[in-house]
Amino acid sequence: MENQKTLFELSKKYVPGGVHSPVRSFKDLESTPRFIERADGAYIYDTEGKSYIDFCMSFGPLILGHKNKKVEEDLKKALERGWSFGTCEPYSLELAKLILKKIPFLDQIRFVNSGTEAVMTAIRLARGKTKRDKVLKFNGCYHGHMDSMLIKAGSGLAGTSTASSKGVPENVSKDTLILDLNDSKGLEECFKAHGKEIAAVIIEPLPANNGLLIQDPNFLRKIKSLCEKSGSLLIFDEVITGLRVNFSGMAQDLDITPDIVTYGKVIGGGLPVGAVASTKSIMEKLAPVGDVYQAGTLSANPLAMIGGLSTLEQLDDEAYKKLDKNAKSIENLFTEWFQKYNQGKFSHYKVIRYKSLFWIVPSDKELKSINDIPSDLGESFLPLFETLLQKGVYLSPSAYEIGFVSLAHDEKLIEELEKRLYS
Repeated sequence: MENQKTLFELSKKYVPGGVHSPVRSFKDLESTPRFIERADGAYIYDTEGKSYIDFCMSFGPLILGHKNKKVEEDLKKALERGWSFGTCEPYSLELAKLILKKIPFLDQIRFVNSGTEAVMTAIRLARGKTKRDKVLKFNGCYHGHMDSMLIKAGSGLAGTSTASSKGVPENVSKDTLILDLNDSKGLEECFKAHGKEIAAVIIEPLPANNGLLIQDPNFLRKIKSLCEKSGSLLIFDEVITGLRVNFSGMAQDLDITPDIVTYGKVIGGGLPVGAVASTKSIMEKLAPVGDVYQAGTLSANPLAMIGGLSTLEQLDDEAYKKLDKNAKSIENLFTEWFQKYNQGKFSHYKVIRYKSLFWIVPSDKELKSINDIPSDLGESFLPLFETLLQKGVYLSPSAYEIGFVSLAHDEKLIEELEKRLYS
């Protein structure tokens, strides 16, 4: 039985900050990061043997829950056949056929290894197709850690930008335009000034990396309209929402057809997979048939393809209805508990939910951009997180990260959640 603090101190000796991704750190929290050694269903178990009801779910991929039996069986069989070939194989073909059959506005797909890699490919593809350089993104949307996407708004005219990370050259940020979400006026001004230079507009149609910022569909339709008028391509980053809100993602819910879509998380069922997809005319700009280069030694890894295929085969209409039902029950339970716990200690919190995605936030306002988020969010989150952690309920360790409900968060699990909340 390994102590969490001992492991974290040892980890800091060998790993920057003790973590392999900043979102796993407990920065600004009182507790030590939990070292999880096993998981099952909706539960994770740390090295000291304590169980937690998990609402992080590997930050979204585990829509079926941890260690889904069918996925586990299919992966074991795949492992017996070999885990990396570096050649063409039938498993990616089966996964591609399944996805493209169910998402009618897509013709072709290419698998990569992460959401960041998918976005990197989508942007290069858009630039190659349009022969333009500039890309417009929005404050509050995260598109991976590639240089041109680690950009924040600068001062002055709408669309100006500056790097949000050290190590990003100034000449990279000059081709990235940036606006606030829900800023229709700024959007029009930006297209008026730069429309013929913009290769693509990239946006999370449901921004879910700086809280859950549910957008006005009319704002997204305006983006689509301006892209069509200017000859720019619209990229929907559905790394989080694709195959989670429904099989076709937010594109279906909004009835907006993007030119290019990026996927990740659910598409691999918990294994490292990303994808970029579009029409044939756009996708065939990619090498080896086109002149936009992209490659990856482990792209379409057979284990990842089997994990994704086994997961997606279980996602039918009934599965999505059950997900929504589970999430609604959990939303209601948290909402009631906020009012009752410790004489309403957390009564200022509410749950913002979109299907199986939710965000706990101390605000009654309608939150559509990062400017709407309370300035003391991190400070307010600390006591809530620590209270829930002690009760064996695990949220993502950041006030800005959202929660995820899986099919394993069923009625039995919800009963256990209620017991833990009121214990």
